[in-house]
Amino acid sequence: LQVVNPHLLKDLTERGLWNEEMKNQIIAHNGSIQNIPEIPDDLKQLYKTVWEISQKTILKMAADRGAFIDQSQSLNIHIAEPNYGKLTSMHFYGWKQGLKTGMYYLRTKPAANPIQFTLNKEKLREREKASKEEEEKERNKAAMVCSLENRDECMMCGS
Repeated sequence: LQVVNPHLLKDLTERGLWNEEMKNQIIAHNGSIQNIPEIPDDLKQLYKTVWEISQKTILKMAADRGAFIDQSQSLNIHIAEPNYGKLTSMHFYGWKQGLKTGMYYLRTKPAANPIQFTLNKEKLREREKASKEEEEKERNKAAMVCSLENRDECMMCGS
């Protein structure tokens, strides 16, 4: 089941970024916009999936709410790959913050993602290849610029 964030859709449309290709990129990234280069950083900060939000922040907000709740709250924790250390650390942090319930549900990512049969994989591969080539060009340009920190190694300064 895919759910469209109407606020993200509105922001992308207003900036002229919303089209079929953008829709397919968001689907291909499982709803995340963090690794889509065309999307500006301010939107990346505003729109995050549950897996991209710091769970420590979720615990802090739960502790802040806890003072105003008579009994307890059902707290969902989302950890992509939980292990003993992460869970122990999370529980102790919640306890130190004064949470009455450390965790009601633990949500993890599935072992396998569903097949994205509605996407044109070839177009996505071409797009990723072009993006990687562009990044490589930018890295090469940056390597040619002298940082002035190591003049002995620089071909321009050392000549």
